[in-house]
Amino acid sequence: MNRKRVYLIVLLAAVVTLFYLSGAPAYFTLETVQAYRSDFQALFEQSPWQVAGIFFAAYVVITALSLPGATLMTLLGGALFGLGWGLLIISFASTIGATLAFVISRFLFRKPIEKRFPRQFERINRGVERDGALYLFTLRLVPIFPFFMINLVMGLTRIKTVTFYWVSQAAMLPGTAVYVNAGGQLGDLESLGGILSPSLLASFALLAVFPWIAQRLVLLVQKRKAYQAFKRPTTFDYDILVIGGGSAGLVTSYIASAVNAKVALVEKHKMGGDCLNTGCVPSKALIRAARAAHEIRTASRFGVTSSEPEIDFAKIMGHVHQAIRDIEPHDSVERYTSLGVDVYQEHATLTSPWEVHLGEQTLTARHIVIATGARPRIPSLPGIENAPVLTSETLWSLTEQPKRLVVLGGGAIGCELSQSFARLGTSVTLVEGTPQLMGREDTDVGEHVEAMLTREGVTVMTNTQALEIALTESGYQLAVENGGEHIQLPFDQLLVSVGRQANVEGLGLEALGITTSEAGTLELNERLQTRLPNIWACGDVAGPYQLTHAAAHQAWHAAVNALFGELKSFAVDYRFMPAVTYTQPEVARVGLNEKEAKAKGVDFELTHYAMEDSDRAIAEGATKGFIKVLTVPGRDKILGATIVAENAGEWLTEFTLAMKHGLGLNKLLGTIHPYPTLGEAAKATAGVWKNNHKPERVLAMLKRYFAWRRGEDKVKDKEKNS
Repeated sequence: MNRKRVYLIVLLAAVVTLFYLSGAPAYFTLETVQAYRSDFQALFEQSPWQVAGIFFAAYVVITALSLPGATLMTLLGGALFGLGWGLLIISFASTIGATLAFVISRFLFRKPIEKRFPRQFERINRGVERDGALYLFTLRLVPIFPFFMINLVMGLTRIKTVTFYWVSQAAMLPGTAVYVNAGGQLGDLESLGGILSPSLLASFALLAVFPWIAQRLVLLVQKRKAYQAFKRPTTFDYDILVIGGGSAGLVTSYIASAVNAKVALVEKHKMGGDCLNTGCVPSKALIRAARAAHEIRTASRFGVTSSEPEIDFAKIMGHVHQAIRDIEPHDSVERYTSLGVDVYQEHATLTSPWEVHLGEQTLTARHIVIATGARPRIPSLPGIENAPVLTSETLWSLTEQPKRLVVLGGGAIGCELSQSFARLGTSVTLVEGTPQLMGREDTDVGEHVEAMLTREGVTVMTNTQALEIALTESGYQLAVENGGEHIQLPFDQLLVSVGRQANVEGLGLEALGITTSEAGTLELNERLQTRLPNIWACGDVAGPYQLTHAAAHQAWHAAVNALFGELKSFAVDYRFMPAVTYTQPEVARVGLNEKEAKAKGVDFELTHYAMEDSDRAIAEGATKGFIKVLTVPGRDKILGATIVAENAGEWLTEFTLAMKHGLGLNKLLGTIHPYPTLGEAAKATAGVWKNNHKPERVLAMLKRYFAWRRGEDKVKDKEKNS
């Protein structure tokens, strides 16, 4: 524990102990205050400033240390100073004391408790950030809540100290006025309970809920203002209309139709969106073909003799397109029509919050969900407009394999496709502007991927800036700068993978006042609503993740919140979002990594397991990789896991499930895993953590116990006596 905390705890304990040992609590009774009232008033008349100052300081100390007696001090203040001065003095003294108690609680307890219950306090702090002032105001207005407890509990949250002070000052004023006023009739009071009558308590309760009512009224006014320029239809064609037939739009439509809502789905291009047609499916089909070539080329390490594989690029692309065709029925118009969804293959434009124009017709819906996805971002590079540029969308139209490929961007897509084309025999150069590949991952992960790509023949250039593209006599060249040196990279095709941008153009959103964020995605609240509460968004157009499973996760929230939000709505929870990069070995992660934990100031303990210790990895010659698990210091609670290993994405789910349901490493260690499997490494990692947290004292005692059971003490006694 921090030494300053220890000193403060000792000091506070000493002061509180002295308070009780001195017998002071016996004087803090209504009878005592009434008995000595005249003496206090006499002292005040003799030395008003000194008495007022001592009273103010004593009130602050009692409140700051959460000692009993604040109520009686308030009554005494009313009797001494009257309503005006008494209210002024006690209002500031009580607020300053409460703020000091708040600060003490925060200093002593917030960090240790946040470490022990990080998930619970993350949720609490999100609520406090949103409605903390209103929540505190309500608690302060209702006298049935002990004020000292409010001070201590709020100190554990992340509400700002300034906010705590001014809200407390304002909210405690009515209650303080009641008690100060009662102090003027101190001689007539029979008990403290008589101060607050049932009607007065009811009045305070009504006053407490008023801010919540006011907030709802403000939201209603804002809603009316947002819609005032539009005329709401009296009837609607659909309960929900979804724009975009990719992963997010399909899941939204599926969920809405499953609960018997009337659903329209609008897709102007191909059903299935990027994932089916230009993303997940074709890229994984290409990766598998490239892996087959690599397995043939490296079969000799298992004692299997083979020649260099022959690459038929046209057939490989045929395999890619066959995979798309085989999955197409899952996302087809026919399937969704059979589910009761009306599918329109038109361009959609919103003409009002409830109306969507499609070709020659206009449809109305109570709720509209925008799921228009995103597209590859093309950098503004001189000469790029005339160069043979590929993206993750246009790559699949290739019929001839490029001999020289330059890949611009070292993120997940760039790394996956660089490895695949290199395995197929293309000369690949990967250019990344930052110091490491896969910049969101830890440095050792980026270094591992770079080493793996380099071993397989990819020329990796990090910290390299693309300057321009020029057409020379020998073909196209990309000019780059690396460490002050200008280098020309010849290529037949340039694959651009520097990020994606949301598809928000041409939907009529500007006319409705729907705005975008700095990232270019739609501006949404945590429930996926735009500024118009009946218009929602999910998937790549919503951000912050551009992952198919993230789109599906958001789609559930968009559908449920749209259809049932008037009864119950749900904020999207991104804490346990897994992500996989499908290089070989794969890179899979859920939760925090070291880089993010340090950036957020989250304390963690790191457990590392090398795949070279896995029996199955050894048997398969797949020992390149590791597992890193971040846990709460001294506890087995998982904060995040990163796996670099064969098929890592297939067994990352174990860590995701554990984090989602609060299962620690001890639970993983106690779960039977089939042997030999790669996934057994998850249990082995838990074993490493457990070994690092052995109860040394208990083990020492057990050592002595077993020695005693073996009779070693008797043997030693015999040897000593002999």
